[in-house]
Amino acid sequence: MEKEKKDSQVIDENIETTTDKINEEVTESSQDKEETVSKVDNSGESKQEIGDTPENKEVPPKKEKGFFKKKEDPEKIKLQEENKQLNERIIRISAEMQNMKRRNEEKLSNMLKYEGEEFIKSLLPIVDNFERAINMDDTNLEDEVSKFLSGFKMIYGNLTTILQNNDVVNIDVLNKPFDPNTMEAVLVEQVDGVESNMVVDVLRKGYTYKGKVIRHAMVKVSK
Repeated sequence: MEKEKKDSQVIDENIETTTDKINEEVTESSQDKEETVSKVDNSGESKQEIGDTPENKEVPPKKEKGFFKKKEDPEKIKLQEENKQLNERIIRISAEMQNMKRRNEEKLSNMLKYEGEEFIKSLLPIVDNFERAINMDDTNLEDEVSKFLSGFKMIYGNLTTILQNNDVVNIDVLNKPFDPNTMEAVLVEQVDGVESNMVVDVLRKGYTYKGKVIRHAMVKVSK
């Protein structure tokens, strides 16, 4: 029994010794940690104090005043230029189409307006021949020539009436200043008492059809 008591006391002493050592180690470890934390805190405060000095304090960059244009995308600029060129092309084509339409309408209108021009121009030489034949007549209306030409005069009268009803008008040029738009000078002659460039004789009549000159008058002009 005594031996067991002694063994129990030894065990208790060993446990107490071990416990004391553990407590001492824990105490020393906690002290070391507190010192480390204190050093870290002191270091941070010193750094903060150093950083807050005017010499070491960072100054934020000043923003430059003014207006800056936003950089545009080159692809966008290219598309805008192509769109502008296409719009201009559409405007030109539209204007050309309108002009073409107007010219075609005018051409068609003129074709309808002067539809019988070629036929009337083919009649004018016949009218000229009748006038030459009638001019052969004299003042004696009882002779054979006058009787023969009376039929010519009737036909000539009918022709001129038809031409007048179709807006064919003889151009009045005798004793008028020469006009190249309606006349063609084939002879020039000095005439006393007449100003220069005046029509002194009509060699062939000129005509207009609905206001359009279809044949120029052939005239003699004074110089």
